[in-house]
Amino acid sequence: MSDVVTLASELLAIESTTGRERDAVDFVSRWCIARGWTVSLQEVEPGRSNLWATRKGGGVTLSTHLDTVPPFVPPRLEGNRLYGRGACDAKGIAAAMMIAAQRLADAGEERVDLLFVVGEEKGSPGARAANRLPATSRFLVNGEPTESKLASGCKGAQRVIVRVRGREAHSAYAHLGESALETMLDLLPELRALPLPTDPILGETTYNIGVLRAGTEANIVPGLAEAEIMIRLVGDVEPVRAAFTTWAGDRAELVWGSHIPAQHFQSISGFEVEPVAYTSDIPLLDRWGTPLLFGPGSIHVAHTPIEYIDVAELDASVDAYVRIVRTLLA
Repeated sequence: MSDVVTLASELLAIESTTGRERDAVDFVSRWCIARGWTVSLQEVEPGRSNLWATRKGGGVTLSTHLDTVPPFVPPRLEGNRLYGRGACDAKGIAAAMMIAAQRLADAGEERVDLLFVVGEEKGSPGARAANRLPATSRFLVNGEPTESKLASGCKGAQRVIVRVRGREAHSAYAHLGESALETMLDLLPELRALPLPTDPILGETTYNIGVLRAGTEANIVPGLAEAEIMIRLVGDVEPVRAAFTTWAGDRAELVWGSHIPAQHFQSISGFEVEPVAYTSDIPLLDRWGTPLLFGPGSIHVAHTPIEYIDVAELDASVDAYVRIVRTLLA
């Protein structure tokens, strides 16, 4: 196996689902210190820390996240694919960045930093904390699986909880109550007709009803129903919030959660360019320089039981990160 595949396999063997990143951060820290990097750990929450590795600074920061979605899936190499939780999202990317940064340092280019954050998969507390660090870089290359294309932009995200209140009653006398669940089931289909913004590059605003909760027992009329929705933004969030508020009216309460804005990115010649529909930590790291988004692997297999990264693409991404850094610093 190449150096990057070996390193990625070692990272994948460490469970670091969101909230349990400590061992992965410790592994990367020891790897960097052994190679002469100055490493700083920034505590985000007790037992959870971001990692910042630097030499000279003032150039390009390569950054991604070390947490993964659950459950932990151990690595395995089958043919030309490396499988495992985080193979493409984003431990394989972290490994490629580490090898690329070390290759640049060995060649005398020390204006490259590494920033690995925690919690990207759930609320991004790591990125929010990292933006308080005294960053010196002029460019930020964030790593997410973009199929080795530079992203021209990425959608933002807005979480919202839709809450409907009813009145509980014995199910034998359901007419004495008011079912919050039935009201919710009437409401949700109406979202399909909701007019939402579009963007010529990022496309349509989309939403996903990811969680539905209601009731306590089959013989009790539900007094409360909740739906958790993730909205993918293509522009200003306010028209979207206004559309949802009008839709909910006095039938439901909306509890707005975390918001990450949509963004358009810089690109450089020599790379394919394409927008992505997911969001990233980039909007939360605006102190780290002009952003670019690039990484090997496909988002279509991320968060799935068969998450993998193509070995040849992973190997090639090391050269790609080196080329991106050298181009930005030229």
